[in-house]
Amino acid sequence: MSLATASLAPTERVSAAPTPAPTPARRLRAVPDGTEARGFALYVGVDQLKALEAGTDLGRVVERLKQLLADLVPGSETYAAVALAPAGVGGRDVDVVRLALQDPAALAKHRQIEEPTPKPRDGVVIDISRKRVLLGGQTASLTYKEFELLQYLVLREGRTVDRAEIISALWIAGDDEIPNERTIDVHVRRLRAKLGEFEVIVRTVRGVGYRFDRHADVSIRQATTPSPDFF
Repeated sequence: MSLATASLAPTERVSAAPTPAPTPARRLRAVPDGTEARGFALYVGVDQLKALEAGTDLGRVVERLKQLLADLVPGSETYAAVALAPAGVGGRDVDVVRLALQDPAALAKHRQIEEPTPKPRDGVVIDISRKRVLLGGQTASLTYKEFELLQYLVLREGRTVDRAEIISALWIAGDDEIPNERTIDVHVRRLRAKLGEFEVIVRTVRGVGYRFDRHADVSIRQATTPSPDFF
């Protein structure tokens, strides 16, 4: 019998390997019934100096992570943000990052351990963590934009900020009323009026713009940072 016509006996027939059963998807503990996981957030606690010491930088790290995800799950979408914090702030890097990016669990934990509300005193407290200003222990009636304006200057203490920068930072296209460089002075004037005797902390630099100057009776409470910049 030639090879061309040979056939296997029934007991010699080779059966196909059984198809392995699909691996069941692991249930994520953080996903309650009735909901579905649509993505995740990975908080990375590493500053630019540490990245440079390791021979890279934050931008390259982000790009490598994005590429890894694209290799693992083609078609996946990514969004990365760099967390900003005041220079010299203490604490673990990852905890600072979680607070800066408004992680709910980190915010809840922080509220439990943060300092008690300042006792009324003859001074001004700029409470960035709660977005309010206390004058002599009483909450000042600042509008949202007025507080954002004050916060923007406070976080750039000692630097003169021109009017054009204030407008581009605090107003976006589509806002009902975007001020020009003249009307921004009106906003500053209203803010100063509500600061009362502490209006001098918002100083006019003639021909340039405005600057926040620290005052002996002014304290600043910072728990989180402004909206992060994007990679």
